[in-house]
Amino acid sequence: MRSNSILEGAERAPHRSLLKSMGYTGEQLTKPLIGIVNSFNEVVPGHINLNQIARAVKDGVLSAGGTPIEFNTIGICDGIAMGHEGMKYSLASRELIADSVECMAMAHSFDGLVFIPNCDKIVPGMLMAAARLNIPSIFVSGGPMLSLPDESGSAMDLNTVFEAVGSFKAGKMTEAQLLYYEDNACPGCGSCSGMFTANSMNCLTEALGMSLCGSGTIPAVYAARLRLAKATGAQIIELVKSDIKPLDIMTEKAFMNALTVDMALGCSTNSVLHLTAIAHEAGVKIDLGLVNEISEKTPNLCKLAPAGPYHVQDLNSAGGVYAVMSELSKLKAIDTALITVSGKSVAENIRDVRVLNPEVIRSVDKPYSKTGGIAVLFGSLAPDGAVVKRSAVAPEMLHHKGPARVFESEEQAIETIYSGSIKPGDVVVIRNEGPAGGPGMREMLLPTSAIAGMGLDKEVALITDGRFSGATRGAAIGHVSPEAQRGGTIAYVCEGDIIEINIPEYRIELLVSDEELENRKRTMEVQKQPERKGYLRRYSNLVSSADKGAVFMG
Repeated sequence: MRSNSILEGAERAPHRSLLKSMGYTGEQLTKPLIGIVNSFNEVVPGHINLNQIARAVKDGVLSAGGTPIEFNTIGICDGIAMGHEGMKYSLASRELIADSVECMAMAHSFDGLVFIPNCDKIVPGMLMAAARLNIPSIFVSGGPMLSLPDESGSAMDLNTVFEAVGSFKAGKMTEAQLLYYEDNACPGCGSCSGMFTANSMNCLTEALGMSLCGSGTIPAVYAARLRLAKATGAQIIELVKSDIKPLDIMTEKAFMNALTVDMALGCSTNSVLHLTAIAHEAGVKIDLGLVNEISEKTPNLCKLAPAGPYHVQDLNSAGGVYAVMSELSKLKAIDTALITVSGKSVAENIRDVRVLNPEVIRSVDKPYSKTGGIAVLFGSLAPDGAVVKRSAVAPEMLHHKGPARVFESEEQAIETIYSGSIKPGDVVVIRNEGPAGGPGMREMLLPTSAIAGMGLDKEVALITDGRFSGATRGAAIGHVSPEAQRGGTIAYVCEGDIIEINIPEYRIELLVSDEELENRKRTMEVQKQPERKGYLRRYSNLVSSADKGAVFMG
C-alpha cells in the first residue's frame, strides 16, 4: 500500500508515533489509510451539511475495514461572491483546491481518497486533483437544495431572487414581495436547486463514472444522502483492493459520455470550462469544436431550471442521471462498456433503471430538442469560441442582430441596465472580465438577471469574455476567446457596432470590415487592468484562455 512509505519498518517509528499521538491505534495503522477530503465550511449553504456527510463516509470506511483520516479544502459561495470583487476569486479557487489536495495526499501517503464537494469550483477542483494524483478515489456530494413553490405555485430558487431584484428595480415588484423571495427561495442546506454549475458538475461526476448513483441528485436533506455517503465510504476500500484508479475511469471515452450527458441534461455553460480543465489533468484533449459535434447528435431531454420549470429534486424523482444515460444508450450515444467507481460497467449500472416521469426526462423519441443544451459559437468576434446555454435561450433570440452597447466591466453594465438605458434589440458587451483580464472570469448573474427581471431576456443579448452562472437564462454568450486583455476581437468592439448571433449555425460575428478591424487594432489601446497583488496577480500571469479550460500554463 502507498501508506507503507510512512508506516512500515523501524525507521518509520517517528511517523507512527505522530499518528498515535492523535489516538490512532497500532491496529488502525495496519489498515488502508483513506483521506476524507472535506470542503465543509460555515459560509456556503451547499457545504454547511458536509460534516454530516463526512461522518457517514467515515462510518462506511470503518465498516469496510479502513482507517479514515479527514482534512479540509476551501470552498467559495458563488452566490455570495456575485457582483463584487469577491467573484474574481471564485474560478481562481479551483486551482488552489486542486493544488491543496495534491499537497495533502502526496505528503501523507494515503491509500485512497473520498472527495466530498458540493458547489461550483470545488467539484472540478477536486476532480482535477483526482486525475492528477491517480490514487484510488471516489466522490460523494452534499446534495442539492430543495425548491419550494411560491404563493402562485411557481418553484423558487436562487435565480428567483436575482430576477426579483431586476423586477424591483424596474418598478414591477414591491419591497415586500422582494423580501418574500429573499426569505423563502433558499429554504435550507444544499447546492442551489436548479441545473446550475454545482449540480451540473455533480451530475457529470456520475456520468464520468467517479461517483455512485444518486450523488448528483439526491437532495441534501434526504436520509438517502447519508446512506449513499456510507456506501461511498465502503466502496473506496473495494477500489483500493482492486487498484482501480481515476485514470482507469476518466478516459477519453468517459469524457465523451460526460459531454453527451451534459447536452441531454442542459447543464451550465461552465461545465465546458471545467470538463476541459479536468480532461487536461487526465491527459485528454477536448476541442471546443467537439462540443458542437456531440451537441448535433444528442437530444436535449431535460428542461431543468433555468431552462424550464423543473429542479434537481424532480430529476432525482424521475430516475436521476442514470435514467438519462439509459435513454441515451437507446441511441448508442454513450459507451456503456466503461468501468466506474461502482466496480461495474456503465451498462451494469443502468441495466434496471427506467424513467419515472417522462416530462422531466423526455424519451429520445420525444426530446425537447434534437440538439444538445450547449452550443459553442465561432466567428470574427470569437475566433477561438464562445459558449451559450442554447436550451435556456428563447426561440426568437436564437438568431439576433443588434447594436453593441459596450462596457469595460460588469459594474458599468449593471449601472446602465438598472437605469433603464438598455433597449430592446441591444447587444450588451462586457469585456475585460476574462481569465487574465478580470482576473478570474467573473460570473455575470447580476446583469443577466436584471435583464430577465425587466422582461428583456427575449429582446436583449449579452456577450462577455467572462462567464455566466448556471442560473443564467437568455441569449447570454460567455467565454469569448481570445479575451480582451490578450488582444481578442472583443477588445475592439465599438458602441453601435452591429453584432450578429446565429446559434443554430454556431456563429457570432462582428459586422465590421476586415480593414476597419485591423485599423482599430493599430490605433485602439486595450484597457489596462489595475496592478494586482497576491494570488490574483499570480493567477492572472499563469492562467490560459477560456477555450483551454482556464488552467495554469507552465
